[in-house]
Amino acid sequence: MVLIVRIAETADQMGRPLLVEGDPMGDHDNLETRLEQLENRLRVVEDERDIARLIATYGPSVDAADAVAAAALWSADGVYDVEGWRMSGRDEVAAMVRSGGHRRLVENGCSHFLGPAVVTVRGDDAVAVCESLVVLRAADGYAERESGATRDHLPAPGYVVWRAAANHFRLGRIDGRWQIVERMSRVLDGNAHAHELLRVGIAGEVVYSRTSENG
Repeated sequence: MVLIVRIAETADQMGRPLLVEGDPMGDHDNLETRLEQLENRLRVVEDERDIARLIATYGPSVDAADAVAAAALWSADGVYDVEGWRMSGRDEVAAMVRSGGHRRLVENGCSHFLGPAVVTVRGDDAVAVCESLVVLRAADGYAERESGATRDHLPAPGYVVWRAAANHFRLGRIDGRWQIVERMSRVLDGNAHAHELLRVGIAGEVVYSRTSENG
């Protein structure tokens, strides 16, 4: 039983607050409702945190060439859709990380950086959107290094931005944890589809893969 107390305008002889008469059961129901609301809000915050952590895990995993860790971010039949390359299932995501092209990036030095994600949670489904950069270490003789050193008489930049992209995620709570159901990535080169991924993702809406690009 919960009783509401207030401070009396004039304290009694003991200087104690007075109890307000009311419906104890009504007070209890109100408290239960408020606790339920707080629990729901906390659950959403925790879900958003877990999803943000999952997305942030991708970069360190692929930059360390950890194919198992990267693939585990996806559901068993999850999709990773990049321009001209559609990976289905964890095995294909892992194969991408183990591929010769990706290994060359890692051996040269690279950073897959995913910016802060805007996350929308609806029960056991969620949508997230973020932008990403792939930064590569500039090899000796790279034009940008030479021009920078010559023009400004300063140390030439050691890294260059190779790719900037829009990323739209569909996620599901599967087996008690959040997993990527589908990730679409489109380069930010004026492509209208990349802009759509950002716009729709911020609104918390779903975008499904297309078989072809319309520009």
